[in-house]
Amino acid sequence: MKILLGDFNAKVGRENIFKPTIGKESLHQDSNDNGVRLVNFATSKNLVVKSTMFPHRNIHKYTCTSPNGNTHNQIDHVLIDRRRESSILDVRSFRGADCDSDHYPVVAKLRERLAVNKKAAQKFEGGKI
Repeated sequence: MKILLGDFNAKVGRENIFKPTIGKESLHQDSNDNGVRLVNFATSKNLVVKSTMFPHRNIHKYTCTSPNGNTHNQIDHVLIDRRRESSILDVRSFRGADCDSDHYPVVAKLRERLAVNKKAAQKFEGGKI
């Protein structure tokens, strides 16, 4: 499973041409230059930007606040392989954590289903390993 997360300094907008790669729940209307680069990278590597796909209030979407406290941005993102896209259940930021930074922690809830080898499961059920 490929997961990329971090501070990409990318404002990803809600442009229709990016719909297969991003969601419609971004904080921003328009992408900046880094946002376009991030979407192009995600498209080329068959990734999706999951941090823009979950409906939350805006205070749970922004990940960075300017020093004066007036400007809020969603620039930290979580990307995952398109094949495993359903493994991420939720992505949001938590404003209450004091981590001595202008960024808020971004938390992704994920679930992974593992395949069990049938022969190994039969041996285990029989009491032998």
